[in-house]
Amino acid sequence: MSVEHATFVLERDYPAPPARVFNAFADPELKQRWFGAPGWKWEMDFREGGREHTSGEFEDGTAITFDSVYYDIVPDERIVYAYEMHSDGRRISVSVATFELGPRGDGTRLRLTEQGAFLDGADTPGTREGGTVSLLDALGEVLASAA
Repeated sequence: MSVEHATFVLERDYPAPPARVFNAFADPELKQRWFGAPGWKWEMDFREGGREHTSGEFEDGTAITFDSVYYDIVPDERIVYAYEMHSDGRRISVSVATFELGPRGDGTRLRLTEQGAFLDGADTPGTREGGTVSLLDALGEVLASAA
C-alpha cells in the first residue's frame, strides 16, 4: 500500500472571453464535448455542493469512473472541485482541482492547479498530467469550433 502525492500546474490561453470558457465547464452539453467520451454515462449538477459523475470504458476494456463535488464556483473566474478516480472498481486517486480564469488580451488565461494523492501505483502524476493536457487541448478545440 502506497500513496504518491503530487501537484502540477498547467496554463492555457484560449481565444475566447472568460465567460465563454466558464460556460464550457458549466453547460453539460458543452462540457461533455471536451470532457466526456461518446457512449459514457454522464451526470452533472454544476453548483457549489453539486456533483458530477462520468463512467465508461476505454478501448482496452478498462472501466473508469470519475466522481466529483464542486466546492467553490465564482462565475467567469474560478472553479474548485475534489474528485476521485476508479479503475475497474478500484480507487486509484483522489485530487483537488482549481481552475482560475482571467482575461488575457481578447481571450482567457486558464490556470489549473491539481493536487493529488495517487494510490498504490495504480495511477501516477505523469499519467494524470498527460491526460489533463489532452482534456485542455480538447477544451480549446471546442472553444474554437464554437467561435
